[in-house]
Amino acid sequence: MAGLVIRNFDTADETRPFEDSKGRLDVLNTAGGPVGRAVFEPGWRWSDHVKPLAGTDSCRAAHTGYVVSGRVTIVMDDGERADAGPGDFIEIPPGHDAWVVGDEPCVTIDWTGYGDYAKPA
Repeated sequence: MAGLVIRNFDTADETRPFEDSKGRLDVLNTAGGPVGRAVFEPGWRWSDHVKPLAGTDSCRAAHTGYVVSGRVTIVMDDGERADAGPGDFIEIPPGHDAWVVGDEPCVTIDWTGYGDYAKPA
């Protein structure tokens, strides 16, 4: 078993920029799998800023995470809709679009869905 591990997203193993400089994903590769911190800038929308990279009609990643700051609206392919903000735990199944609400960046931590997120198809 490995000892204590402390890592910082500011020195991530990989950073993936979103289209039009609307944010980025910082990925730490851990023994338990990738963990990501996404910074979604105001005006960011999955269908505009990640869809061109993913090449799918909606986000196919399942997300389990935590909203650190900012607000995001999530709309499932079936029309279900919810907002998430600071302090919220999120579980989002595949098949959704999302966008930042307001003029503050939305920062999320995700430990299940960012391994292949925002990688070119």
